[in-house]
Amino acid sequence: MSDLGQALPPARVRKGDGRRARGHRSGFTTGACAAAAARAATLGLLTGVLPDSVLCRLPNGREHRFVVSDGRLDGEGSERVAHAVIVKDAGDDPDATHGAHLTAAVRRLPQRAGEVLLQGGVGVGVVTKDGLGLAVGGPAINPVPRRNIRDNVIAVAGELLLHDGLEITISVPGGEAMAKRTLNARLGIVGGISILGTTGIVRPYSTAAFRASVVQAVEVAAKQGQTRVVFTTGGRTEKFAMRQLPELDEACFVQMGDFVKAAFQSAVKHRLARVYLGAMVGKLTKMCQGLAVTHAWKAEIDRDILAASAQEVGAPPDLVEAIRAAETARFAAERLASLGLSLAFHRSLAGKAIRSLKSDYPGPYQLSILVCDFEGRFICRLEEDEQP
Repeated sequence: MSDLGQALPPARVRKGDGRRARGHRSGFTTGACAAAAARAATLGLLTGVLPDSVLCRLPNGREHRFVVSDGRLDGEGSERVAHAVIVKDAGDDPDATHGAHLTAAVRRLPQRAGEVLLQGGVGVGVVTKDGLGLAVGGPAINPVPRRNIRDNVIAVAGELLLHDGLEITISVPGGEAMAKRTLNARLGIVGGISILGTTGIVRPYSTAAFRASVVQAVEVAAKQGQTRVVFTTGGRTEKFAMRQLPELDEACFVQMGDFVKAAFQSAVKHRLARVYLGAMVGKLTKMCQGLAVTHAWKAEIDRDILAASAQEVGAPPDLVEAIRAAETARFAAERLASLGLSLAFHRSLAGKAIRSLKSDYPGPYQLSILVCDFEGRFICRLEEDEQP
């Protein structure tokens, strides 16, 4: 049994830690839990008794013992089906699938020697678009988890596979509701969650699944022949951008969240001709800073950038210094708006962001930035060739 899931070394203290306690306990991916459930169910089918726990080999080569929360056998003889459930523990990561019941049902396939057939059941999404590296119409079980599930089943199936095969069906009760808190629908995955994970481990606040979904969303858009992509930092900026660019297909809109580097590198890789970016003042400032990830835990707002833009557009010196000392970018935006300087101020920031992004992620694409206020109302749009 490994020591995975134990507390990681304490992170350095950051601003705001007192307000928002941050955990450090790692957890396990949906793929690892599905593999453990499949291994436990296979053991149950072979022995007639479902184990209370199961040692599962993870994609990273390490092993971990999972508790089997529920197990049963249905039917008799060649019709017998073994069921096992592993409850996903995402550790301290804010994961939409934390607590999901990864369920495996395993049955024999008589006279189909060596075959291990993997199916998706209720709560596992179905792929409806190209670009994910998965068959359209098949279950949204990513390649690494697929291999890991098969490897764990084969490891315990033994001689059974010399003359019969096995069918493994992975399901997730409640998975369709969980999927509404993910980007699956935008990726063309309907009816449930994806079975994910390249290592088997979820690191707290790594949000690796979200980063991967950003990359996949760009790939899906490119695969569909789209030449333009619209990156937004969240739901409000996406709705704003959709209103500004109604002519674009929904596949063009990608909520990149905090993952600037992943989004822009994917756009460059797929040679997209136009990149639009929808943002508000805070994330826009962080892009001026050249941050690859704009999450609050990664770095604070550089208030010198805000102060410099305020000074450029004619803000009085006392306000410039107040902005330099303020806690938030919102303070600057609201004070400058009260002076009628909102448009000029945001254009200045947008210009700095364009220069930073084009420097960090060079390519032939044309970049446009669309800025909205905190209510999602239009402030300005700046093209790459009209920087102030």
